[in-house]
Amino acid sequence: MATPVMMPQMGESVIEGTVARWLKAPGDSVEKLEPLLEISTDKIDTEVPAPAGGTLLTILAQEGVTVAAGSVLAYIGAEGEEAPVAPEPEEADAPSPPGDEAPLEEAGASRAEAQAKPAGRTFISPVVARMAAEHAVNLDRIQGSGLGGRITKKDVQAFLNGQPDEPPAPSRSAPSQPRQRTPLTGDTVIEPLTTMRRAIADHMVLSKRTSPHVTTVMEADMTAVVRHREANRSALAQRGIALTYSAYFVAAAAAALRAVPIVNSSFREEGIARHTRINIGVAAAIPAGLIVPVLRDADELSLPGIARTLEELVARARSGRLQPDELQNGTFTITNHGIGGSLLGTPIINQPQSAILGVGAIVKRPIVVSESASLLPSADDAIVIRPMCYLSLTIDHRVLDGAAADEFLSVVKKTLEGWS
Repeated sequence: MATPVMMPQMGESVIEGTVARWLKAPGDSVEKLEPLLEISTDKIDTEVPAPAGGTLLTILAQEGVTVAAGSVLAYIGAEGEEAPVAPEPEEADAPSPPGDEAPLEEAGASRAEAQAKPAGRTFISPVVARMAAEHAVNLDRIQGSGLGGRITKKDVQAFLNGQPDEPPAPSRSAPSQPRQRTPLTGDTVIEPLTTMRRAIADHMVLSKRTSPHVTTVMEADMTAVVRHREANRSALAQRGIALTYSAYFVAAAAAALRAVPIVNSSFREEGIARHTRINIGVAAAIPAGLIVPVLRDADELSLPGIARTLEELVARARSGRLQPDELQNGTFTITNHGIGGSLLGTPIINQPQSAILGVGAIVKRPIVVSESASLLPSADDAIVIRPMCYLSLTIDHRVLDGAAADEFLSVVKKTLEGWS
């Protein structure tokens, strides 16, 4: 009896996945647990192992197709066995609520998105409506390729790229003028967006539209941290722990979140949600884009514990072995843009959090130290060389004011400068 290959449920919040690449073709033999295909979600890219050994009888979901979790992607069976007749995998785009007009709050669509929906269509998902609204596209001009003629994200993207798969459907309502696109020249090539890049793009635009961003900046003298790391790095390495500067920033942020708990919160229409657990996400660059694994209960971890956990999470992120649940429920985010040499950044908030800490490169700079409290030059002044680092905190001004932001950043600064 043939064994179905299913689209896995990659975490509670991941309800769909895109078939990125099949590693086997129909007729190929496969071993149980051998990598069979690669899938991509808005959280992570990963391989799906074969659930059984045998021959890949048929593929139901082709590369580039996005389907709902639990859908059958293929069948594996004995050589020569006939594959079961199965329906096409269920598309991930959910239908709009029934009725003459779907409630905007339930559909997640704005008024502009609702206006982008063509009259007479039943199945327009919030995702498709949002894309149409953002690009001023009249959906009456697009022929849907989904089940029952449903318009999918792929159809809208193909229309925007100027390559609709089907001729446009007859207009059923007065069409709005689509946004004019500059014709491509011979030396310009459109590279299709990956699932992750599209998710990043949508999330960044959503964040800037959602939260009034304000950034405050301080600089920290990293002398104490550098000395501590130099004194302890070798001993921890013998225990298999890589002591990175990122671990110190996580520890300092955790201390600041305990001292200024309002930063560990999120804005909601009914009020400010204060989070009782401190779960710090740390942005990590991977070839496909940016991913933010989460250190849960970071304030309860020692510095070596933070370093070990961080190393394991980043390693799994870069090898594609992270589980989606390891990317969820963060309450605060740190992005260490200084790894690439950047001195100062103004990071975008990771929604629905209320703040994000940007960490610049640690560089030697001349600074003035003095025993005098006066800001005027004095005989007590001395110019010294110190390892300095800019810290930038971007906040959601709906939740935090400047005083709370500066208080938080001051705790981070003092924790780093007073490390012992």
